Amino acid sequence: MTRLPLSISIISLNEEDNLRRCLASVGDLAQEIVIVDSGSKDRTAEIAAEFGATFVHQDWLGYTAQKNHCLGLCSQPWILALDCDEELTPALRESIQRFFANGDDQRFDGAWMSRLVWFMGRWIHHGDWYPDRKVRLFRREKSRWAADGGGQVHERLDVDGPCTTLSGDLLHYSFKNIQHYLVKHVQYSNVFLQTQQSKGGRWSLLHTLFRPWWRFTRAYVLKRGFMDGFPGLWIAVATAFFTFDRYSRMYENEAEEGAKS
Repeated sequence: MTRLPLSISIISLNEEDNLRRCLASVGDLAQEIVIVDSGSKDRTAEIAAEFGATFVHQDWLGYTAQKNHCLGLCSQPWILALDCDEELTPALRESIQRFFANGDDQRFDGAWMSRLVWFMGRWIHHGDWYPDRKVRLFRREKSRWAADGGGQVHERLDVDGPCTTLSGDLLHYSFKNIQHYLVKHVQYSNVFLQTQQSKGGRWSLLHTLFRPWWRFTRAYVLKRGFMDGFPGLWIAVATAFFTFDRYSRMYENEAEEGAKS
């Protein structure tokens, strides 16, 4: 097949467990694969070489800056940005091919796609975790990664132009197990606290009590998380608790600061 005018953009660090699956799903779709690595000690570089990827070392700059650095190394007019723990389904791959074959690349500057998460032995099709739409296919000259709400973990892509939506799912192996989820939450909670401090946010009892209840109700009832069985219940309960935890961290921080003064 003819390769698309497309660069695959990826950042990595010790991703030997995920990278081969990710790269195998894109196959010969793009003109180039560009991977910016921040110091892997495993077989990440070796696996990248198997797929002919351009593999560049860059000390960690933070998620947003690291991804923008990777964009700067890409040569093609269009970018497909992937995380190492993601994989294209055949349906999504075909949708990307149709995007160019039908001339949508002349009418749009980006495209949304749905992410489908694997957790607790099943795909999560409901609740807050699906469809989790992201713009991952975009015109390079009209797009830039930016921090999402001032955070240091999550980032968003700003596209200066119209976007469409692709069919098919982007598979996401974001959490290996419950333990992995819990470890990641600690990181997210720390970043939430730092972000609120930088914005001058103050603890609110109303938010601490209401937001966990709302997050559970939205995920489990309104977005039908109950249809994912026990994993759906676990996700909704965990989301509510961790929302409570994040606001409790704000209370604790203010109480400790008050005790010092």
